[in-house]
Amino acid sequence: MFYHQDAELDGLIIHRVGNKSQDEFYSLSEKPIDISFDLILPDLLKQYFLSPFSKLNEVYRFFHPNEELNLNEVYHFTKQFFEEKIGFQDYSEQVVKHLYEASTHPKIKPGEVYVVNLKNVQQEGEELNAVGIFKSENKETYLKVYPQNGGFELDYEQDAINVNKLDKGVIIINTESEEGYKVLVIDQTNQSEAVYWKDEFLQIRPRNDAFQQTGNFLKVYKNFVNEKLEDAFEMDKADKIDLLNRSMNYFKTKETFDNEEFQEEVLSNPKAISLFNDYKQEAEEDFDIAFQSNFSIANQAVKKMESTYKSILKLDKNFSVYVHGKRELIEKGFDDEKGMNYYKLYYENEK
Repeated sequence: MFYHQDAELDGLIIHRVGNKSQDEFYSLSEKPIDISFDLILPDLLKQYFLSPFSKLNEVYRFFHPNEELNLNEVYHFTKQFFEEKIGFQDYSEQVVKHLYEASTHPKIKPGEVYVVNLKNVQQEGEELNAVGIFKSENKETYLKVYPQNGGFELDYEQDAINVNKLDKGVIIINTESEEGYKVLVIDQTNQSEAVYWKDEFLQIRPRNDAFQQTGNFLKVYKNFVNEKLEDAFEMDKADKIDLLNRSMNYFKTKETFDNEEFQEEVLSNPKAISLFNDYKQEAEEDFDIAFQSNFSIANQAVKKMESTYKSILKLDKNFSVYVHGKRELIEKGFDDEKGMNYYKLYYENEK
């Protein structure tokens, strides 16, 4: 999961790149933009550049078909920048020149390219530095209403950018450089020319390692239990907690995940299994991720997700009951005389 709330924009430069096949050229700025004096602009830019990445689950890595990472241009220049072998200005220019060379499809739109040096972004629980490369291709017209002479006047602004609609972007996080870095990518284009951003310019492929598989599965399963199951089954909070505890216990006691084994040991019910398989398939399509039937369980990912698996029954403002297992030792009922719900707990020893 990507968090940007504490991120800082430590450098920003804007270039423009055209379509090479249309004989459009690129235009390079001579220096970065100073936004330190502005109280509003940094937050707007963070919303524009970084907010779209907060919902991404898929993490990519750079690669090259020849298995030589340094032949990947963006990886090569990014590594030089992170290792302080080239400066921010030089890095941004090299990136834009490479993007121009990759912009050969006749339908690729020209646009501004923002190269941003980022501090204090968080990815998978680590606070790290990163660089971002963002491209704006689509402009909009905005109406502006303002008070004047006891009434209101109307104006407009053409070719403006909507800060809630990032066209293309990539964030390269300064970690695991020898494996191709952790790379997050956004591309809102759904046409044939869209492949150039990921395939031609960046040359990336999904990381899809044990950490990613473990974390993604536990997130999707938790959402399934909390959001979907009660629509099909009569369940109370204790039932949900039991299903979450059983899944967490599976991941804490196994070294390898097996999909059929998990379904039999944790879900058990054929209808619930079918619903979960449908829910997983929807998640794959919505978040562009792929679940494997078998994978090694990453303990670090399990520990990270364990804190989000709530096992507490909160009863009004009077009681909080921690449930660690054995659902059969908890009974729920309704007292007609008091007109209140109750839970009955069975135990052997009091500590």
